[in-house]
Amino acid sequence: MQPSQIAIYGAGGFARELAWLVETCSTVQPYAVVCFMDDDPSSHGLQLNGIPVMGLEEAYSQFTSALVVGGIGSPATRQALMQKAAAAGFGFATLVHPRTECSRWVEIGIGTVICAGNILTTNISIGRHVQINLYCTIGHDVIMGDYCTLAPGVHVSGCVHLGQRSYIGTGAVIINGTKDNPIIIGDDAVVGAGACVTKSVPPGAVVAGVPARPLQR
Repeated sequence: MQPSQIAIYGAGGFARELAWLVETCSTVQPYAVVCFMDDDPSSHGLQLNGIPVMGLEEAYSQFTSALVVGGIGSPATRQALMQKAAAAGFGFATLVHPRTECSRWVEIGIGTVICAGNILTTNISIGRHVQINLYCTIGHDVIMGDYCTLAPGVHVSGCVHLGQRSYIGTGAVIINGTKDNPIIIGDDAVVGAGACVTKSVPPGAVVAGVPARPLQR
């Protein structure tokens, strides 16, 4: 059985971590990273950990059947790149590390990446192209919008809604809401590293601290 080809859009640190994730997932389902894609022409022709870096058009001409995953942490940038990949004709892969604890009542959207050590409990809805980095926990009745990003060590309690392109920084904690009154992190909101979120965050806001409070831009 031939392994499924994976092209990683991005060529930075998280992209290299994704290549390792693909290698680990291959113990369950055969995958092979065929290239990193980067929009910077100066990087084309280089190799990262033995994997070539090339532009989007070259990658599609060589690996038409490859599936793309987003190797960029910035939610807005990742959305733009995934739209470019789709326009070029690529499909997308969904990657879940085998050392993820996850109930059968979790819905995972296309293009989502879940790294090692995560725990997802029950009745969770995860959108498209979401990134859940190392060692996060996600409680019951959580909704994660498209392109949402959890940095390493984030803890999301039950009844929390994370908006599209929201970014939750390393080690942040979001306490639980209720079914009738969930805590809502708005679209494009940013929660700073180590913050403790105790109430809803408006769209586009940046909050930090314990308890988390808005920062002036």
